Amino acid sequence: MPEDDREFQRRLPSVERTVAGIQPEDVRVSILGTIVDKKDETVVLDDGSGKITSRFEEPVKFPAGSLVRIFGRVLPVESGYELQGEIVQDMAGLSMELHRKVREFVSKSQAASS
Repeated sequence: MPEDDREFQRRLPSVERTVAGIQPEDVRVSILGTIVDKKDETVVLDDGSGKITSRFEEPVKFPAGSLVRIFGRVLPVESGYELQGEIVQDMAGLSMELHRKVREFVSKSQAASS
């Protein structure tokens, strides 16, 4: 079968969130933060608004203290939420101050256009 004729399962896009901003209706999110704890396939990410555990199928190569963005599926648990991690992206070169300013600008722009 030619590659163009195959059916591909499409994923819902990730929504950029903070840990505290995860909504019950969220399916996939991306969260930017620092790895504060790590053991094998499990990492704990702190984004300043809270901490979230993310579990992966393979060990995560980034050490504790790394600034990363995690893309994953939201899983409700007794204490809130966890992520079934799909991708870990190295964000070491990101200016957190500039990132914060851009998020504020986008937020204000979206509010003004509503």
